[in-house]
Amino acid sequence: MNDTALQTAKELLSHSKKIVVIGHKNPDGDAIGSCLALSFFLKKLGHDTQVLMPNDFPEFLKWLPGCENILLFEKDREETTKLVNEADIIFTLDFNALNRTGELGTVLEKVTTHFIMIDHHQQPDSYAVVTYSDVTMSSTSEMVYHFIDKLEGLKKIDASIATNLYAGIMTDTGSFRFPSTSATTHKVIAHLIECGANNSAIHQNIFDTNSPDRMKLLGVALENMVILEEYHTAYITLSQKELDAHNFRKGDTEGFVNYSLSIKGIVFAVIFIENKQESITKISFRSKGNFSVNEFARTHFHGGGHTNAAGGRSEKSLKATVKEFISILPKYKNALNHA
Repeated sequence: MNDTALQTAKELLSHSKKIVVIGHKNPDGDAIGSCLALSFFLKKLGHDTQVLMPNDFPEFLKWLPGCENILLFEKDREETTKLVNEADIIFTLDFNALNRTGELGTVLEKVTTHFIMIDHHQQPDSYAVVTYSDVTMSSTSEMVYHFIDKLEGLKKIDASIATNLYAGIMTDTGSFRFPSTSATTHKVIAHLIECGANNSAIHQNIFDTNSPDRMKLLGVALENMVILEEYHTAYITLSQKELDAHNFRKGDTEGFVNYSLSIKGIVFAVIFIENKQESITKISFRSKGNFSVNEFARTHFHGGGHTNAAGGRSEKSLKATVKEFISILPKYKNALNHA
């Protein structure tokens, strides 16, 4: 964050404001954790804050401090739209293009208030008066920690803020194993534990809450896995019928794609998930080394993200989407062989 952006942020936050903090559609641990933590911190500075999400989030995150007060655009469009329109400042966290909030984006595009963006994804849009963008960061939650530090507020971090930030960093780094996890990340985590984050309890609350249905769905996903050795690629498919048969709930497929990436010799892993309600096929991409799934997703599947983790979608059927994906792979054979 450069000095000019920091000074602008300080001026905007110099006296009490109505602030809305927003995460992306289908919010994950980083989006929820960073938004809640920032909201708690801003309240300590005397601001009136409210966290909004475009839609619901997984059950395994609903124990996080403050999550019971999150408002969902999909459930109460009138109230959330009113809050957005009346806000003095809107923080957008863990996304860098307003269309990442789905239908809420059409509301955000019409407001004329000040936006502050905090995000670690590539190629940010230019809608914010303050843009804190750093693609080298492990997570937006780590960025919120540094933002608090720049505002000289580390002493205000309590157990609720620390717990949310820890959860956000942990989930977005794959429990601190992804390449973006730096020495600084570990120093931040250490300080959050000192501030009251119970690391063991956080891990248990997020990872040790599997239902029998979810575990059986994982079995189906692994059974459906296809390995394309020629391209060092593995992909998984899950149909709507398979999801329904296992009482699918939001978040149940979280992390499934990583099983493919754990196979020796695989550098590119993908999961295709049929979503009949939205008439799309949702896609998650993961990679190792220098193969950019961000560029792959942007080029072919209306998506994007990070070099080694991205998402996308297709309006074609599950079968047609997989067929298209396989037809594209020959263009990347050399890159996949040298990733």
